[in-house]
Amino acid sequence: MIRTLRVAILVCFGVIFISLVASQEGKKYSVKNADTPVPKEVSADIAKLLTGPSIQLLDSTGKPICDMWLRKELPTDATDGQLKTGVTFREVKQSEILGAIQFHQKWTDYRKQPVKAGVYTMRLAYQPTDGKHTADVSDYHEFVLVISAKDDTKTALLEVKSLHDKSGDSLELAHPGVFMLWPNPTPKKDPTIDARPKDHWVVNGRIPLVAAGKATGKDIGFGVTLVGHSPAE
Repeated sequence: MIRTLRVAILVCFGVIFISLVASQEGKKYSVKNADTPVPKEVSADIAKLLTGPSIQLLDSTGKPICDMWLRKELPTDATDGQLKTGVTFREVKQSEILGAIQFHQKWTDYRKQPVKAGVYTMRLAYQPTDGKHTADVSDYHEFVLVISAKDDTKTALLEVKSLHDKSGDSLELAHPGVFMLWPNPTPKKDPTIDARPKDHWVVNGRIPLVAAGKATGKDIGFGVTLVGHSPAE
């Protein structure tokens, strides 16, 4: 399998955009910072949690696939020791809002389920340990779960069943809409895209962490699989 990476610098009206382009088996995707405002479909309470610029994913023709806005600060229950060695999403409460995403075209989630073009909140979910999800479902067990923005307007945490039900119901699916989170222990300042095994394409960013309401000076790496599917599907 051939994989190449190149950095393209685009200059337009005096503004420099840095776009990392990944190429694998003839497929190409790129990401860049974009000044796309948070969509009006996102409630005011949730929009206050988000920051720009958006991270924009583009296809091989330069057409935007989606824009993603990450949270300004993410609460964590990590200990001082964990903050020093690196925080994972297991030190973040399940159902926390991670951001919002707008798909500009029909897409599919990690289970190959259809996701309509539109605006969604992004919440943290763990893969259930109910015996129905075997080891071959995914390499990692933390996910972004998407809910239609019109159906998710409050910042409060959700009970796990409600989290799953709201996602499935708002997307008219029997299963929640999910995108696997890929570990990103050393996040870069600017967004990147990486080609990973099994035709996974991971968009990377970072979110500052707060603990006990105070800034920690640490970030958590955010790597979401926006292209690619579970090998079990």
